[in-house]
Amino acid sequence: MSSLNSTLTQNITFVRPEYFYISGFTGIPYVKYYFIFLFFTYFIALFGNSFVIMMILSDRSLHIPRYMGILNLAVADFGETNALIPNLIKTFLFDSQYISYNACLANMFFVFYFISVQSLTLVVLAYDRYIAIRLPLRYHSIVNNSLMSLALLGVWSFSILVVTMMVSLITRLSFCKTNEVKSYFCDHGPIYTTACNDNTINSVMAKLWTVLFIYGPLIAVTVSYIGIFLELSKITTWEGRIKALKTCFTHMFLVGIFLFPILSTYIAALTFTLHPNARIINTSLSSAIPPMVNPIIYVLNTKEFKDFIIRMVKKRTKGKVQSLNETSL
Repeated sequence: MSSLNSTLTQNITFVRPEYFYISGFTGIPYVKYYFIFLFFTYFIALFGNSFVIMMILSDRSLHIPRYMGILNLAVADFGETNALIPNLIKTFLFDSQYISYNACLANMFFVFYFISVQSLTLVVLAYDRYIAIRLPLRYHSIVNNSLMSLALLGVWSFSILVVTMMVSLITRLSFCKTNEVKSYFCDHGPIYTTACNDNTINSVMAKLWTVLFIYGPLIAVTVSYIGIFLELSKITTWEGRIKALKTCFTHMFLVGIFLFPILSTYIAALTFTLHPNARIINTSLSSAIPPMVNPIIYVLNTKEFKDFIIRMVKKRTKGKVQSLNETSL
């Protein structure tokens, strides 16, 4: 009988709020200018990643393993940008910081899902570069479209499994104290830590996600580049080493701008007290900047992309010349 009463009491006190209040950016000086900056990064990222996706899909010469990975990364960048920044723009334009419970969980899912896909795709691309430098003569027989498709399917499937589990466990939490989320979106950590009932499993999932999609990928990429540098040391000439290293530059830059800002936030939070506004600014930048910069880096540092753009410009110019000639006749 006492256990029944206990169960009834728990059910009565279980609170699922109708709305969450997103309090991120509150009290930050000149925050309107930051919102305007995010507004521009959103449209640059939207256009840039759409262009990269269109470019790879339309050019059959780019239907190779490496560009399948880049396409995957562009799709994840496109998804994360749309999951995150439009809500921030809505907050800025309409001064609306409330989000419904279900919409909050959906926002949490898509933001973490696309970040997870980005992170694991960088690992796949790192090992693509390792095989290209370690076994250049056997590269095309080892890394083919079927293998890359299987690896990328694994990336999406594993990410959806972990993130679905992490987000669904939020539904078991009771929020009887506050519905305020001290972040700039429906962030997992700031939400589960405000729960009134036991959140141990949520804490475990948060740490598991960090290990699987932040620390794990960073270690995997580091190991792959140690292998790459060891292979480069076997090349006798500096010209040969630099030529081989150039094929990795784009990837190294992408890893740096994606993983290190997030990692620095986690390390700072563990080593000293980090001001909430500093955490919010840093993590929002680490989410907004990579999707904007990635397509620019692809185009500027990839010969195939530059050749594709040159062909498009020449084709359009030739079409205009022919049209003018026909008009003059």
